[in-house]
Amino acid sequence: MLSFSCDYMEGAHPAILRRLADINLDKNTGYGLDPYCEQARQLIREACGRDDAQVHFLVGGTQTNTVVIDAMLRHNEGILAATTGHINVHEAGAIEACGHKVIGMPSQLGKVDIDALEQHMALATAEFNAVGWEHYVIPRALYISLPTELGTLYTLAELRRLRDICDKYNLFLFVDGARLGYGLAAPACDVTLRDLAQLADVFYFGGTKVGALFGEAVVVLNKEIRLTRGLIKHRGAMLAKGWLLGVQFATLMTDGLYWDIARNAVNQALRLRQAMIDKGYQLYIDSPTNQQFFVIDNDRLAVLQQSVGVDIIEPVDATHTIIRLCTSWATTDEQIDHLISFL
Repeated sequence: MLSFSCDYMEGAHPAILRRLADINLDKNTGYGLDPYCEQARQLIREACGRDDAQVHFLVGGTQTNTVVIDAMLRHNEGILAATTGHINVHEAGAIEACGHKVIGMPSQLGKVDIDALEQHMALATAEFNAVGWEHYVIPRALYISLPTELGTLYTLAELRRLRDICDKYNLFLFVDGARLGYGLAAPACDVTLRDLAQLADVFYFGGTKVGALFGEAVVVLNKEIRLTRGLIKHRGAMLAKGWLLGVQFATLMTDGLYWDIARNAVNQALRLRQAMIDKGYQLYIDSPTNQQFFVIDNDRLAVLQQSVGVDIIEPVDATHTIIRLCTSWATTDEQIDHLISFL
C-alpha cells in the first residue's frame, strides 16, 4: 500500500546506511566528541558562512525544541509562536513542562501575523512598564518554522521584518528547521541558508524528516544563548553514541546531498499537486513545499484510502474533508504515478 501521510516513514538515505556500515566496528569517543561530529560541524559552519556558529547534534525534534527554548529563557520568560505553531499544538506540553509559557499569536496560513505581533509587543511593553515587569510572563523569544506546519514559507522581506521586531523588543529569533531542506529547496523560496544564518539567533537542520535515520543539527548564532552540553544531557537529548549523528550529518552535508534529496521531495510534491488540480481536486492551502493540502469529497476519500495512506486534517463540512499528502526525500516518480492512477 502506498502512503503519503508523513515525510519520515522511510529509514535513511542509502549513502548514510553504507557509511554507518563502513564504520560499524570502529571504536569512537561518545557523546558527540568524535571526529565525525567535528567534520559535520565544520561542513555546517561552511554552508552557513558562519565560522563562529556553535553546532550541536540532538536526538529528535521535540527534544531540540525543548532544549533550545530552555537555553534561551529564564523561568519567568515565555516564547511567542503562531497559534498553529508546532510547539503550541504538537509538543504535548513539553515546553510548558520546562517552565516556559508558549504565547500564542494570530497566524495567517501557518505564519505569524507580523502586524499583530508588532502590535502585541508594543501594547505588552507599555503595560509591563505601567504595572511592573515582575508580574508578567515576559516575551523573550519568537518561534517560527521554515516551512510552517501548513507548508508555507516566510519571504526574505518577512524574515527581515521579524528580525527588526526581535531587535526592537529584545527577542531571540528561533527557527524550527525540522523540514528546513524542503523549505529552502522550494523554487518559491527567496531565502538562502546564509540569509537564515544572518537573521536567526538559532535554528536547526532537520535530519529525521530529511534523509537521516534520526537527529537534528542545532546551529547557535547568538552567544547569549547558553545551549550547553550539560543542558542537552539534562534534558535527555544527548546521544551516547553521538557519532551516529555525526556520520549522518557529515554524509548529508557532503556534495550537496541534503539539498538534492530535499529538492526531489519538493519536485515530486509539485508534480502531484498539478495532477490533482488537473483532476479537479480543490487546494486547501497554496503550499510550495513537500506538504500538499486538499479538500476532498468523503466518498472519494474512502475509495482513495483503500489504496493510499493520507493524513486526515479535519472535516470541512458533512461531506468534505481536508487531507494532507506528504512527499519525502525518497519519493519516486513511480510512486507519484501510482498515486495519480488512484485519483
